Amino acid sequence: MTDHVIKLPDVGEGITEAEIVEWHVGVGDTIAEDELVGAVMTDKAAVDIPSPVAGRVAELGGEVGDMLAVGGLYVRIELEPGSNAPAADADEAQNAIPPPAAAATAAAPSETRVVPAAPAPELSPMTVRTTAAKARPLASPAVRRRAHEQGIALNYVPGSGPAGRISHADLDAYIAKQLEPGYEGSADAPIDSVEQIKVVGLRRQIANRMQNAKRRIPHFSYVEETDATTLEELRAQLNANRNDDQPKLTLLPFVIKSLTRALADFPQMNARFDDDAGVISRFGAMHVGIAAQTDRGLLVPVIRNAQALDIWELAREIQRLAEQARSGRARREELSGATITVSSLGALGGIVTTPVVNYPEVAIVGINKIVTRPMYVEDRVVPRKLMNLSSSFDHRVVDGFDAAQFVQRIRSYLEFPSTMFIAS
Repeated sequence: MTDHVIKLPDVGEGITEAEIVEWHVGVGDTIAEDELVGAVMTDKAAVDIPSPVAGRVAELGGEVGDMLAVGGLYVRIELEPGSNAPAADADEAQNAIPPPAAAATAAAPSETRVVPAAPAPELSPMTVRTTAAKARPLASPAVRRRAHEQGIALNYVPGSGPAGRISHADLDAYIAKQLEPGYEGSADAPIDSVEQIKVVGLRRQIANRMQNAKRRIPHFSYVEETDATTLEELRAQLNANRNDDQPKLTLLPFVIKSLTRALADFPQMNARFDDDAGVISRFGAMHVGIAAQTDRGLLVPVIRNAQALDIWELAREIQRLAEQARSGRARREELSGATITVSSLGALGGIVTTPVVNYPEVAIVGINKIVTRPMYVEDRVVPRKLMNLSSSFDHRVVDGFDAAQFVQRIRSYLEFPSTMFIAS
């Protein structure tokens, strides 16, 4: 019987390896042409890889979490007798898989799709333990999608189908068992039970990035209180009089507008530091990253040339990027290239935070929640809407005095919002 080898394709410029984050098939499975066999990930983008042939899976290139070199064996398939195998050799067949940038807009089902990575599901307290785990769960894409949406790791679900394949009925039975009193994963579980979660996919990328940033960057943070009362009044007025085609304004567009105005006077903040080469790159264009929490993990969509956008355009772009990130449709170029980042936890923003600089950037501006507190104004105690700006900097590049001036400039724009619209 003839074999067809699917090699790991070149999934991005300069990429030499990728992480295996999911298998849709297992050894012994019969697959159809164009059926997805698995997914790999690099630099916060996941690539679903289809099979160009029909046949039986004879070998997988590794376990979930393993790193695989570009050109290495990804899947070996035994072709069905009489099947129309590709005339090209394996290398040529792989060249037919489009790179991420092209695949993001492709429509044909046989092409590689690129989406922001979905990490392996994090196990809830109701998940069974690793002693019951299977090496490679077999399930249809529909079952996998349902399990992911409910936060269930399929390698802990017993399958009743051929070769242990998991069905919707198996998933229903597993969920029902979790809810039984005294079940190990329920509230009545023994307090000494242990749950082990393998860190793979986007979660591993996030962990590596955070560790790298904290290891390489000597952080210092600066916090300043800001009176947002006038700004909130302006925002409410603009929202009440906006056109039907204009998005609702949140606080974030005003913060980004204030940030870009301040960066014009503090260009050393709109920079990246290549500490290996010992080179600081200052950018004329302001590409503002927005640290956003999604159900896939932390992503940083990027607003390109934010300095050229007005408040409504910023709001529209923030909305668009947020929807792209949440739905898993953001392109690689929309998730990279920031020159400075804004971090906001919205209503959960707390009083003070110490955000981590997005390496190799040198500054990150954090927004805390707005709260109404008493404040002295002209010898009178009045209620004001106050929030803190919690920002962090790379102390190798940014001096404390410059950081304080920079944050004070942002504060000035926010407290006197009309000034951010006056041409300099």
